[in-house]
Amino acid sequence: MSKKVAVLVAGSWGTALASVLAENELDVVMWTRSEEQAAEINVQHTNARYLPAAELSPRIRATSDMEAAVAGATAVLIVAPSSAMRAVTHQFKPFYKPDMLIIHATKGFETESLKRMSSVISEELECEEGHIVVLSGPSHAEEVVKRCPTTVVVASLDKSSAEAVQGLFMNAYFRVYTNRDMLGVELAGAFKNIIALGAGMSDGLQFGDNAKAALLTRGLAEITRIGVEMGANPLTFSGLAGIGDLVVTATSQHSRNWRAGSMLGQGQKLDDVLQSMGMVVEGIRTTQAAYFISQKYDVQMPIADQLYHVLFQNRQPRDAVEALMGRDPKTEMEVMKLETWEQWHS
Repeated sequence: MSKKVAVLVAGSWGTALASVLAENELDVVMWTRSEEQAAEINVQHTNARYLPAAELSPRIRATSDMEAAVAGATAVLIVAPSSAMRAVTHQFKPFYKPDMLIIHATKGFETESLKRMSSVISEELECEEGHIVVLSGPSHAEEVVKRCPTTVVVASLDKSSAEAVQGLFMNAYFRVYTNRDMLGVELAGAFKNIIALGAGMSDGLQFGDNAKAALLTRGLAEITRIGVEMGANPLTFSGLAGIGDLVVTATSQHSRNWRAGSMLGQGQKLDDVLQSMGMVVEGIRTTQAAYFISQKYDVQMPIADQLYHVLFQNRQPRDAVEALMGRDPKTEMEVMKLETWEQWHS
């Protein structure tokens, strides 16, 4: 018997992951608030707003009825924007069953509480965070849906849950690794969007390859520093969820964060950028969250700080770059907390 997987919601990444699951001969039901979008997926086998060039498998069905979407599902994949994660999970809660495999593939924080998505989900479902599996890594929906070779990571505190998700998604073009550092995978996937915004802004300002290479390198150091302080394994930031996702998000025009940053670097206002994008740019909310997280943990995040001032305090991008370049001299090599390193190598 084939397994049923429910996907909440029907955006670009949810649709691409649904396509991988359908390729693996799973029955996939996508939930969307829009009856028109559900009808398009069911009848035309397209999702034109989010993946206009993609033809979807007939195995993928869609509905605007949450109960119908998750009924009988052995796994539920939640791919709601970070701003909608709590509301979508709350709507799902009455139909949740403890034996369901819960997966999320959203990269961001809840801005008000500064909580990771797995924390939001576990609170709403009243389940242990360890029962949730995070899917992350370098992966553009536009390429996954075309079956381009892609490698991602799934992380959970429960090894068997991570391996179960690995088995659901793994195929000839979609390779999946497991990682026990759930915290680090979530933090890396969220924070790298900030650096991708900065990389786009650098390109919009036409600062060239030298500047972007420096931004990515120091950006990785910055997100590793805050991640380790929060309890993550430093090696996670050198893996798929860290440097892998950072490179793909900060260097590709598929990336909404890169595109938004580029438009800002060219002088466009934030409201105009968001209106023209028409889709969520997670890096903007994540920059806001990171500004307060860095204060909470007393960790310097100079790139995130300057981007916060550009996005929310009307600082000009060129002024932000001058502030970064004019900081006091530093040593490149940083010493991580010894107890954290020992924790991950014990």
